[in-house]
Amino acid sequence: MAKLKKEWAYGKDINALILRLVLGLSMFYGHGIAKWQILFGEGEIKFGDPLGVGVMLSLILTVFSEVICSLLIATGLLTRLALVPLIITMAVAVFIVHSGHAFGKIELPLIYLTGYIAILFIGPGRFSLDNIIKR
Repeated sequence: MAKLKKEWAYGKDINALILRLVLGLSMFYGHGIAKWQILFGEGEIKFGDPLGVGVMLSLILTVFSEVICSLLIATGLLTRLALVPLIITMAVAVFIVHSGHAFGKIELPLIYLTGYIAILFIGPGRFSLDNIIKR
């Protein structure tokens, strides 16, 4: 029975690792890099301001979340802290930016939001920098 419990715990750690890597790297490569290029590229910045804090600040906060925080969760460093900006960013995307759109527009940010909340609850797992530092 104790061996079975240990195997289940190991499985949870593998699941946490898979979630962290897939969600973190997908957000980084699929969304963060493009926004980084908007922020640090040349020309006029065209970006939404869904919270009314200004286009530049909205872009900076989104780049921080989608680039820096995504890499932090992928590596499992400061995982739960890094999830907060990502959860907020995806909640804004789902409930403000894409509010009223067809489900196809809401689906991807909703999947990210759900995955980030799942990682928040299960934690970074054994295969993370957080765990190495904790030891």
